Amino acid sequence: MASYNSVWDIPGMKAGVVTGDVAWAILEFAKAKKFAIPAFNVTSSSTIVAVLEAAKKINSPIMIQFSQGGAQFMAGKALDNTGQAASTLGSVAGAHFVRAVAPSYGVPVILHSD
Repeated sequence: MASYNSVWDIPGMKAGVVTGDVAWAILEFAKAKKFAIPAFNVTSSSTIVAVLEAAKKINSPIMIQFSQGGAQFMAGKALDNTGQAASTLGSVAGAHFVRAVAPSYGVPVILHSD
């Protein structure tokens, strides 16, 4: 991993959500180059966009994270969360939103859900 000069040199790298071997390669690259990939817990489209804007500004990969409570808030706190239904709905809806808009920000994004 240290032989890459940039995260963009990693095979399969793209702007937007990355998964599997490419996501793992980002983490290995960061470890080899001794920098962190921050994970930000998001609760709405506004917080998602804020994270993406910051990542674009510094041209850095980012992790967007959905916690149980944050995901429930994404769906709407008024929804019944019996069996984590609202949390699941919010996490899925948030992930769809991230997948739709992240490529436009020009940075790799790793999605993380609790």
